[in-house]
Amino acid sequence: MASRPCIFYEARVADLFDDDSAPAPAANVPLAERLRPASLGEVIGQEHLTGPDGAIGRMVAAGRLSSLILWGPPGTGKTSIARLLADAVGYRFTAISAVFSGVADLKKAFAEAELQARTGQRTLLFVDEIHRFNRSQQDGFLPFVEAGAVTLVGATTENPSFELNAALLSRCQVLVLHRLDEAALEALLERAEAVEGRALPLDADARAALIASADGDGRFLLNQAEMLFAAGLNSALDTAALRDLIQRRLPVYDKDREGHYGLISALHKSIRGSDPDAALYYLARMLTAGEEPLYLLRRLTRAAVEDIGLADPQALVQCMAAKDTYDFLGSPEGELAIVQACLYLATAPKSNAVYTAQKDAWRSAKEHGSLSPPKHILGAPTRLMKNLGYGAGYAYDHDQADSFSGQDYWPEEMNPQTFYRPTDRGFEKRLAERLAWWNERRQQLQEGS
Repeated sequence: MASRPCIFYEARVADLFDDDSAPAPAANVPLAERLRPASLGEVIGQEHLTGPDGAIGRMVAAGRLSSLILWGPPGTGKTSIARLLADAVGYRFTAISAVFSGVADLKKAFAEAELQARTGQRTLLFVDEIHRFNRSQQDGFLPFVEAGAVTLVGATTENPSFELNAALLSRCQVLVLHRLDEAALEALLERAEAVEGRALPLDADARAALIASADGDGRFLLNQAEMLFAAGLNSALDTAALRDLIQRRLPVYDKDREGHYGLISALHKSIRGSDPDAALYYLARMLTAGEEPLYLLRRLTRAAVEDIGLADPQALVQCMAAKDTYDFLGSPEGELAIVQACLYLATAPKSNAVYTAQKDAWRSAKEHGSLSPPKHILGAPTRLMKNLGYGAGYAYDHDQADSFSGQDYWPEEMNPQTFYRPTDRGFEKRLAERLAWWNERRQQLQEGS
C-alpha cells in the first residue's frame, strides 16, 4: 500500500495550485485572504504581542525566535502571525495541520528542516490545531525542538494547560491572543471597503449589529462582508433586513450602541450585586437579541464560582443543571432553566473567597517552585522508595481520634500558608467554624507531640 502523502498547507490560496498552474485571479480569492496582513505591524487587535514592547515584537527586534504556542479564539490572526514571524526574521516557513497530518507527515517535516539547517537555513514549523495531536505525537516534537532543528509555533483554540503535554509546554512560550474587539473589527471592515472600493450596504445600526454578530472572529466578519458585497444591493440594509439576509439573529442595539461586552458585564455585576431583577433584564436583553444561550450559561457558571463559591455550593449545581436542561430542551423551552439559574445566583449569599484563594495559591505555587511534599505523605509503591523513607510516619486520619491527625502536609522548606478565608455568609459560615476547630486541634496535637 502506498504511504500516506505528507499534507502540508499554506494559508494563501495561490499555494493550492501546482507550480505550472496560473495563480487564481484576484477576484476569485476570498476577501479574508486578500486582506491577510503583509507585516506584523498590519496585524489587527494583537498589539500587546506584536508591538515593540510585546513578546513577539521583542523577538523580532532580537532576530531570534523561541518556540511558541499561540492560544486564542478563531479568527484572531494566529496563522498570519506565524507566517509573518518567519518572514520578519528570515526563517523558512512550513505549515501542517494536526487535523489532516500524522506521524509520517511530522517526520518528513523534521527531515526537511534538518536538511535545510545544514545550509544555515532555520525553519519555523507552524502546526495549526496542535491540540488535535495525541500525547505520543506531541512527544515526537521534543527532540527536534530541543536540538533546534525547528522553531515550533503551534496554534490552538483550546487551553494548552489541558490539551498539551507538560514536557512540550515547558519548551514553549504560551502567548494569548485576544478576541478582536469592536474597534479592531471596525478596522477590518474599513480595510475590506478600501479593497472593494465601496462601502458596505448597511446603515449604522446594521453595521454595529454585523460587528457584534462576529463575536470577536475577524474571519467570520470578513466572510459576512464578502457576502454583502456580492449581494448587489442598491440600498443600505437596516438591522431587520440584515438579519433576514444572513439568516442569523442579531443583537438589538439602542441609541448609545450598548453591545455584547457591555451587556455581559452588566449581567455579571448585577448578579454580584444581588439584584435579581436587573440581572434578569440584562439576561433578557441578550437572549432576545440572539446571544448564544451556551455563552450565557458559561458566564453564569463563572459567576457561580467567582462570586458565590462555597457560600452556596448549590449555585454551581444549578448552573450545570441549567446547561443540561437547555441541551435537552433547546430553545425556547430550555431558556427557562437559564432564567432559573440566573435568579438563583442573584439571590444567593455572595463570597469571592474561592476566587481569592485560587489567586493566592497560584501565586504561591509560582513563587516557591517545585518543592517536594514531606516524605511522610509521599506514596511508596517500590522497595527503594520505602527505604528512602517515603510514607514513613504517615498517620491515617480515619484511624485517629475525631478522624483528624493534625499532621503537617507542607513542604519542609515552606511555612504553612492560608489561602482560603471563608466568610460568615451562607454555608461558608459553617466551613469557617469547622476550619477554626481543625486549626485549634492541630495546634494542640503539634504542641503535645
